[in-house]
Amino acid sequence: MGSQISVDNVHVVVVGGGFGGTAAAQQLKSRGIPFTLIDLRDAFHHNVAALRASVQSGFAQQTFIPYFKTFGENFLQGRVVRVDPVSQTVALDGGKEVHYSHLILCTGTDGPFPGKYNMVASYQTAIQKYEDIVKEVQAAGSVLVVGGGSTGVEMAAEIKTEYPDKKVILIHSHVGLADPELLPSVRQQAKEVLLEKGVELLLGQKVSNLSILELNVTSKNMVIVTDKDTEITADLVICCTGMKINSDAYSSTLNGCLAENGSLKVNVHLQVEGYDNVYAVGDCANVNEPKMAYHAGLHAGVAVTNITNSLMGKPLESYHPGSVTMLLAMGHNDGVGQFNGLRLPRCLVTQGKSKNLLLWKSWKEMGQKAP
Repeated sequence: MGSQISVDNVHVVVVGGGFGGTAAAQQLKSRGIPFTLIDLRDAFHHNVAALRASVQSGFAQQTFIPYFKTFGENFLQGRVVRVDPVSQTVALDGGKEVHYSHLILCTGTDGPFPGKYNMVASYQTAIQKYEDIVKEVQAAGSVLVVGGGSTGVEMAAEIKTEYPDKKVILIHSHVGLADPELLPSVRQQAKEVLLEKGVELLLGQKVSNLSILELNVTSKNMVIVTDKDTEITADLVICCTGMKINSDAYSSTLNGCLAENGSLKVNVHLQVEGYDNVYAVGDCANVNEPKMAYHAGLHAGVAVTNITNSLMGKPLESYHPGSVTMLLAMGHNDGVGQFNGLRLPRCLVTQGKSKNLLLWKSWKEMGQKAP
């Protein structure tokens, strides 16, 4: 395909090396289109497995895959602080600027550790951070998980599966657990699995003193108070709420294209409104569907195909969200989920996702062997 495309003066910059960004970079590489992938870390973080890495010692090293071994000089580590669509440059913290002919924004979401790890750091530093929280979990007799969305549900299940004798409490401000876009029967199954494992549920209540609690550090008998005046004690508090779009790099210069939550308004071709050479992929694209690695990969394929088609004078492809597909790993031995809007048997989710958390797929796609 490279011989059919004129790549003179073409340089695609991909901002963010999560699932969408690495998928885009891989496709650009295979098509012979010049590109630079920029990320905070020096390794891809398979954060689908981040929660297990925070309860199982030695697991974290499987969740970080070095970028340089896959992309070589096409990878640049750093924090993008500004996108300038007029000069067609991205500026990094420290002053370095990179020019682009096409831009793919894959900045993703941020949230509390251990679900997310968004820092300028080496992957060895990141691995150690996960090893440290494993020790905190091991030292705690009781753990409180704050937030009963999909991350909180998976976190509570991972702790109780790995350490069945620990007291695990999950508190959630709503009565329904997991993602609201899941089938009610799947959300009910998630609740049933947690109860079967022995997780205590405190639903319809919100922690009112969260701001003064020390998170991710074991401290015996911390007092947690809810908005319903319920008092509970726990040795360790892990927060799984407060996810937000990473919009810092573009919020000032693309502010006319921002949705309320900080994501970028895109057309059906995933082009940012008003810019035919700027694409948004994954969590930072304002597409009405759950924010998932699976969807980010689909977006990346459309964005790269459309860049290719634009260079060849071909019509652009459209992206249309389908029925919700989502799998929740409830520890290594259970799981719930749905595929194309149909509920799956728990045993199928366990085999398909929970046992290995799809780590094999990321290592294969990055062309490397897992440690």
